[in-house]
Amino acid sequence: MTKPPERLHPVRPRRRPWLSARRGPRLAPRLTPWLAWPLAAAAVLAAAIPAPAAAPGGGPPRVESPRPVVAVAQGALRGRDHDGAQEFLGLPYAAAPVGEARLRAPREARRWSGVREATTQAPACVQFSPFGLADPSAVSEDCLHLDVYRPRTARAGARLPVVLWIHGGAYSQGTGTQFGGRTMAELTDSIVVAVNYRLGQLGYLGLPELGRENPLASGSFGLMDQIAALRWTRENIAAFGGDPGKVTVSGQSAGAGSVCALLASPQAAGLFGRAILQSGPCTLLAPPDRARAESEGRAFAASVGCAEPERVAACLRAVPAADLVGAARTRPTAGPAHGDGLLPVEPAAAIRSGAWNKVPVLIGSTRSEARLFVAFTHPQLTAEQYTARVRATYGAAADEVLARYPVTGYASPYLALSAVLTDAGFACRTYGTARLFSAQVPTYLYEFDDPDSPTLRGAQVPGLDMSNAHSAELAYLHDFTMGDRPLTPVQTALAHRMKRYWGAFARSADPNAPGQVRWPAAGPRTTALVLSPTDTRPSGSFAADHRCDFWQTLSAPAPLP
Repeated sequence: MTKPPERLHPVRPRRRPWLSARRGPRLAPRLTPWLAWPLAAAAVLAAAIPAPAAAPGGGPPRVESPRPVVAVAQGALRGRDHDGAQEFLGLPYAAAPVGEARLRAPREARRWSGVREATTQAPACVQFSPFGLADPSAVSEDCLHLDVYRPRTARAGARLPVVLWIHGGAYSQGTGTQFGGRTMAELTDSIVVAVNYRLGQLGYLGLPELGRENPLASGSFGLMDQIAALRWTRENIAAFGGDPGKVTVSGQSAGAGSVCALLASPQAAGLFGRAILQSGPCTLLAPPDRARAESEGRAFAASVGCAEPERVAACLRAVPAADLVGAARTRPTAGPAHGDGLLPVEPAAAIRSGAWNKVPVLIGSTRSEARLFVAFTHPQLTAEQYTARVRATYGAAADEVLARYPVTGYASPYLALSAVLTDAGFACRTYGTARLFSAQVPTYLYEFDDPDSPTLRGAQVPGLDMSNAHSAELAYLHDFTMGDRPLTPVQTALAHRMKRYWGAFARSADPNAPGQVRWPAAGPRTTALVLSPTDTRPSGSFAADHRCDFWQTLSAPAPLP
């Protein structure tokens, strides 16, 4: 029997300012009247039915299953089946930020007629540090797109949980297209959304002349993009079978920093109901305040020939993107600034005060985060250089640090410095952030620990142990395109367990799933779940393992290499 095409349940677009004075810049109203929807739906249904194909040997015509079609506010989309899931790729969630729209708040995506093919991923946003792209030329300023993955059984109205993924990359590189969600969607019966957002100074440029062009007085366009993607998801995800009231926002590294900003932004209130932070605790790297962002913005603008305040906005819109990227090599962006209408208060301060978008939180880090950074910066570190580096960083406290982390206690100076910077930076900041959260909302802490984990493609330094380094867990949670080698069967089993934990958290705000090791909530003792291929277990020794009591006594910073 021929499988009927999927029924369409178009979502009537609600007329509201997208980012009004309270939510951000007002967008142009949609132009298509409601009466056009029945005609559009009929056309989509007709287009979705394939023509009969002649069967071999002259038998009855063979009819292939129709490709999935979904109608969103901008028009109809035709996706495709892929393994056990369906994917809809390259969906515009906002208008192209090009020409006069460069360095402005995101605007509503345009409508299209007919059925839009959604089987090809969109280009990455312009990369200000293009590490890891298989094709470094596959970038564009027209990049505000997202990918949606769902189980093959999903249908409109199914009300499945939704995970919206924000990639990392120091706010300067990366793309959502590297993080496929097919396996997560199929295994956990959830919807996965992976987004692109503007990077570098195209995404974060704190000039008051740019801020005056939007009601939020902000130049954090990348953060505005993420909020725009969340709004698009809330308005359209039901058509894919998702529950707009059950959205989890998730990110790693700078993506986790973005989640911290969303937790603190009044503009993001009500757009998500859970949060996942991977290797990016809110207490790790403080975002710039408005004064610092303006100073850095002035210096950057001057470096590309845009020094006159009365002309700076128009001038920056005319500079070739390649020139902006070149100027950023010595002036990297620090990400979203605080002190404006978009992000009034630094995220860590907002969380400490209790004035934030309170939702349940899942947070964690990898066992040896800093190995990636030390491998990049000090791959041939000597014992003498290790001691000098610790003294330069920790000053009067250096003797205490060296006593607790003697170079003779490690197989190499590289591993010794990696341990110092992992503990002082990621691990203990993750632990401290988890304690802040757990006093206010249900919180779950993890540590990823696979001593044979792959690293990032192109990042492996010969002779160095980079297992459990920053980003090691990504290949276990996504259909990841940047791993340097495939997972083994044992690692794949861990990957499936991790996806089930994450999926359960998205569904019920509790990561515990049938048949898996129980994950206790973090409390006064802040128990963590160790995610290991051979010994996944709760552990109460996270703080002791990383000497967090010692690091809490130091006022010295814990910079990355």
